[in-house]
Amino acid sequence: MNIPVRIQPGVASPGPVEYRWDPDTDILTAHLEHSGPADGPSGSVDIEGTDGSWLIFDVAGGSIRGVEVAVWPPVRKRTLLAPPGEIQDVAVTLGRATDGDNVSALEVNTALAAEADPAERTIHFKLGPSRTTRTVRIAKDVLLDIDGKDGLAGVWLLEVPPFPEEPES
Repeated sequence: MNIPVRIQPGVASPGPVEYRWDPDTDILTAHLEHSGPADGPSGSVDIEGTDGSWLIFDVAGGSIRGVEVAVWPPVRKRTLLAPPGEIQDVAVTLGRATDGDNVSALEVNTALAAEADPAERTIHFKLGPSRTTRTVRIAKDVLLDIDGKDGLAGVWLLEVPPFPEEPES
């Protein structure tokens, strides 16, 4: 599995994230505000876990504009779960810049694992096999793990709001 990324350092202030839960389907969506240049394909990158789970990236101009957890993998609860201490704010372009490549849809099948803190406010998705990574910030509450070959290896969702409570009858 290799989803290539290009990193441009020096983003002044990462944009906010708007989370939305769909209580009927348990789908969590993170919408990212973006103001950077569009330099890449638009479309979606769908990651299907070997267990049937789905993580979908909405991409516009190569930039991640949204992350959706369409079908949850089993979530392993961790007593302590925090992103690495050293995190660089960057702009990330998903995919490679190619002439005339305006729309793209990519589906990748790989192992997809999820872990969360006890309150499920911090959720970490690991994509593919375990490997050495560095973590970068693409939005205020969204981080990416990047492997040594500039490939996407994971996603962190921070400050996730609680799942909506069912109204009492």
